[in-house]
Amino acid sequence: MSTLFPNVDWDMMWTYTEETLYMTLISLVAVFVLGILLGLLLFLSNRKDGKGAKVLYWITAILVNIFRSIPFIILIVLLLPMTKTLVGTIIGPKAALPALIISAAPFYARMVEIAFREVDKGVIEAARAMGANIFSIVWKVLIPEALPAIVSGITVTAISLVGFTAMAGVIGAGGLGNAAYLEGFQRNQPDVTLVSTIIILVIVFIFQIIGDLITKAVDKR
Repeated sequence: MSTLFPNVDWDMMWTYTEETLYMTLISLVAVFVLGILLGLLLFLSNRKDGKGAKVLYWITAILVNIFRSIPFIILIVLLLPMTKTLVGTIIGPKAALPALIISAAPFYARMVEIAFREVDKGVIEAARAMGANIFSIVWKVLIPEALPAIVSGITVTAISLVGFTAMAGVIGAGGLGNAAYLEGFQRNQPDVTLVSTIIILVIVFIFQIIGDLITKAVDKR
């Protein structure tokens, strides 16, 4: 291995991999929770009559669209003051978390909303006719029926987050992006960039395989 990749410090590469997984997994949990809540809010407020519900929907939709549309690298810079306040630093894996979460949660929320919209309206109406309240409809009808799409959505989001962590690494968040750009490209060590890229691809493939297996397991159709 030392002959093929003479400039690669494998201990440091393992540290960079751990940092990438840390950023991805922590932000993924937060994005999953926030995305489900935002997706529910968008779905439910859009289905209700009344001026208040419509205003709530449009305010939420506008905020979601704004944060979903800002390029991630710009969002990191915009959030630097908030990041400094929340985590006490603007470098390292922890500093990337606010931007990762705020960038990916609106994207996933839209996927969740679409998943809920695809649920058969007849099933929802049948549950309502049987006296189910909104909580029961959400917990026993909407989420179970939309679960395959929800899992597929979080799989896509996880893969996007891996890419975001690589971009965050370029500006000091650590991880494999830091290794590929700062250690590899800027120091003219292409083998470091290559190994970093291969590890990122392996992580993406693992997420995709796990997501596909879970989607298949929960899809009862």
